Amino acid sequence: MIELQPGKYRHTIVRLWKISGACIVLFVFFIVAVRVNLLWLFGGMPDLVMLENPQSELASELISEDGKLLGKYYSENRIRIGFDQLSPVLVNALIATEDARFSDHSGIDGRSMLRVVKGIFTGNSSSGGGSTITQQVAKNLFETRSRKYRGILQKVPVVGTVVMKTKEWILAVILERKYTKREIMMMYLNTVSFGNNTYGIKVASKSYFGKDPLELTVSEAALLVGMLQNPSLHNPLRRPANATRRRNVVMAQMVRYNYLTAGEFNELKDKPLNLRFKLDGPNAGLAPYFQESMRGYLQAWLKLYNEENDTDLDLKTSGLRIYTTIDSRLQQQMEVALNDHMREQQRLFDAHWKGRNPWAYPDGREVPGFIEKAVKSLPQFIALKKDVGEAEAWKAMRKPYKMKVFSYDGEKEMLLSPMDSIRYYKRFLHAGMMSMDPRNGHVKAWVGGVNFKYFKYDHVKQGRRQPGSTFKPFVYVSALQKNFLTPCDRITDQPVEGNWNPPSSQYTYQSLTLRQALGQSVNSISANIIQMVKPATVADYAHKLGITSQLDEVPSLCLGISSVSVYEMVNAYCSFANGGYRTEPLSILRIEDRNGHVLQQFHQKQNQELSDVMAYNMLYLMRGAVEDPGGTAGRLRSYGVTEGNQIAAKTGTTQNHSDAWFMGMTQNLVSGIWVGGEDMQIHFRTMALGQGGHAALPAWGLYMKKVYADHTLEHYKKAPFNKPANFTLTCQETATDTTGNYIPPALSDDEGVSF
Repeated sequence: MIELQPGKYRHTIVRLWKISGACIVLFVFFIVAVRVNLLWLFGGMPDLVMLENPQSELASELISEDGKLLGKYYSENRIRIGFDQLSPVLVNALIATEDARFSDHSGIDGRSMLRVVKGIFTGNSSSGGGSTITQQVAKNLFETRSRKYRGILQKVPVVGTVVMKTKEWILAVILERKYTKREIMMMYLNTVSFGNNTYGIKVASKSYFGKDPLELTVSEAALLVGMLQNPSLHNPLRRPANATRRRNVVMAQMVRYNYLTAGEFNELKDKPLNLRFKLDGPNAGLAPYFQESMRGYLQAWLKLYNEENDTDLDLKTSGLRIYTTIDSRLQQQMEVALNDHMREQQRLFDAHWKGRNPWAYPDGREVPGFIEKAVKSLPQFIALKKDVGEAEAWKAMRKPYKMKVFSYDGEKEMLLSPMDSIRYYKRFLHAGMMSMDPRNGHVKAWVGGVNFKYFKYDHVKQGRRQPGSTFKPFVYVSALQKNFLTPCDRITDQPVEGNWNPPSSQYTYQSLTLRQALGQSVNSISANIIQMVKPATVADYAHKLGITSQLDEVPSLCLGISSVSVYEMVNAYCSFANGGYRTEPLSILRIEDRNGHVLQQFHQKQNQELSDVMAYNMLYLMRGAVEDPGGTAGRLRSYGVTEGNQIAAKTGTTQNHSDAWFMGMTQNLVSGIWVGGEDMQIHFRTMALGQGGHAALPAWGLYMKKVYADHTLEHYKKAPFNKPANFTLTCQETATDTTGNYIPPALSDDEGVSF
């Protein structure tokens, strides 16, 4: 028998097997140690709850009642979408460039891993290249490289890189087990940065090309995918040549993996980028003033909701969907109408004050030191004065700089000092306009100023100014409610018995119907009525109907001396058009979380303050301003909005023509507008230009003309007011005296000083 002798390599092979086995055991031990953070050496990892419910920062969306995106609140501008919203060419470009074997591996690509290991051990980490898409999701979504997951060993060079990569491999494998490939791809595309404060493919596609991801072309998709390697280096806005080269690399990869033909590549590689970049921001979208007003409300609501439900939702990061009552079509029509009107008013204002400053006393003299006083109140000046002294602070305020400024012809660059800038902007007129549906209290449109980027102050809800004669309906309704008067009564235009009479009144001593008196806005009659019912009664009814500001209970209250907001006035006027029901303005319908779960629904709150007959009486009286000879709102007929329609309206003008108001009501829509300077000292010099019927009314007319021309807005079409079933009116309904002669308009707020 021949005895086998041990081979000369036997011991070496056995030793290698033992070493290999030990390495495998050590490797497994290392993986487990990293996974459980043994002895706190490796740092923690996301727990199972986080892995099953991955959360990325998502912008909260403000959505109109007709389903249009109004704007977003965010710290990172990101919106999540689904796989079915991607263009196939985008998917192909991503796989060809970032992870060609994405469909085949289980989270870790062996070839890529070997390159990484080789790079680490050779000291050339860049040669490691190519994490899988799943690994990048682990890094981006779960922030594996953030401070909160760092352990002691991650401070050691090379070892720290190994630990970091190991965590990403572990998470990648777990993610592959829990999610489909499509879900993982969307986790990636919804979280990555595309530079310029754009996060996620939805926002990137909209920002760079003005289209949805489903509509992207090959070259557009290649550009966006190419940016993922280094958004700063391949930024198409700042480095278009780099971005173009990188785009072509992506398309070459698509050719390599048969997603694109060589002919198609040659046709596309020399094409321009064709960017249509528009970054969503705080100045973007419809209704920016409304967006900003809702921000404060929503933050207060979230604080209360979090306390009651033990949650930590955040307006900027939780991806809430806030459904509002705003109608994007009405909002668009109002923004265009108000812009057109204010452009014309500004042209008139500039021509009116050409060569002079518009801050003036009633006699036309310029207010001395007006700009200097404005400078002294600036926080910047106060801080400078404290740091360098008053003399140096004034020097700084007079030093010119290049700056971009607002104009109705677009932004323009000017060389201005801070003082010059204040002087420039003080010359602008401002406006606030709002619409409500009186039937349900829904706020339908909200424009708080002429340009949100340059004028942040909201003149709808934030601003309060004297309403002038638009306050008179509260005087009239008080008298009707207290039975001092009936809609059929007549009253004489004469001085008030007592110590107070409206300034500059020219009494005609004619007997006018209440409709004539209100339609022509006769000051003396309002003064006589408030003398009957007392100022406290008028203030009480104004508050019942929706005015929330403090009102001075003095006789001159009848002429609108107490400041109120457009928001309050529209709300209060809605009580007349809604059968006497005061309906609290409703701006938000419901709030959902990122998964579509309803967090809260909001409902209208109504309380009847007037009978339906009394409310209709007031509508009848206020129709006189539009329908009757001498009515202060007769100009509306020139806009084509009165035929086949009923409109109740009121104009208002305050002292020195500083504030111009117009309130207009139809059965389906109540809208109000204020126009004026930033300060009361800034105004037209003449009533002809500064009255409410000239400076404010046309915006309402332009707006409603656009509304009626839009056939998608049938809900707001022309209609008569709903007459109560038990309503009867037997008094004279025409604007004539007892002999049938036409009554000329008496002195009103649109022809003289209103108080």
